[in-house]
Amino acid sequence: MAVLFANNNSLSAITALPSGVSGGAMTLLSTQTASSSATLSFTSGIDSTYNEYVFKCINIHLGTSTANNDLKFNFSIDGGSNYNVTKTTSSFTAYNPEGGGTANLGYRAPGDQAQSTAFHDTSPEGTFGVENDECATIIMHLFAPSSTTFVKHFMLQTQIYESGDYSESAFIAGYCNTTSAVDAVQFKPASGNIDAGVIKMYGVS
Repeated sequence: MAVLFANNNSLSAITALPSGVSGGAMTLLSTQTASSSATLSFTSGIDSTYNEYVFKCINIHLGTSTANNDLKFNFSIDGGSNYNVTKTTSSFTAYNPEGGGTANLGYRAPGDQAQSTAFHDTSPEGTFGVENDECATIIMHLFAPSSTTFVKHFMLQTQIYESGDYSESAFIAGYCNTTSAVDAVQFKPASGNIDAGVIKMYGVS
């Protein structure tokens, strides 16, 4: 196999990559903006064009007075008619309080699912803050959703301004236990509406 060289040996002076070198470009495919929305759904654009899709949930604020709310997600294999794909997952969280009290890092069994078709929490603790300045940001990766041979792996990280004034980072990973193509994704709160926020879907080449 031939070795590819850039046009200059100094990294600061490289102006072009050699032919055949490329990497992970992200293409914005769709944007959903919440405004007291019961759900945000992506029902088109998830196909065999890309082997990885990324969903960026930015400044998600849940519009309910109920503390410990959560944004949930699920997948569909019928274009969004039903969001009930069987999932198995694992999760852990790290958190630290504003007041400098007890911090923690640990596995969160209540945040897992085992062959469940239910909507899945983006936070194992279910602790989204609902004050005016509290919000969450989430990045979810979905891999090879159009495969009809393998299960569909996904993973996400959620960063929350938590209802008890904590910074909480949640990490969740799992798989959709289906060999049918996943072609739609929906996000919705456990209760109430998504008061504000944006979710963007990207394809990764």
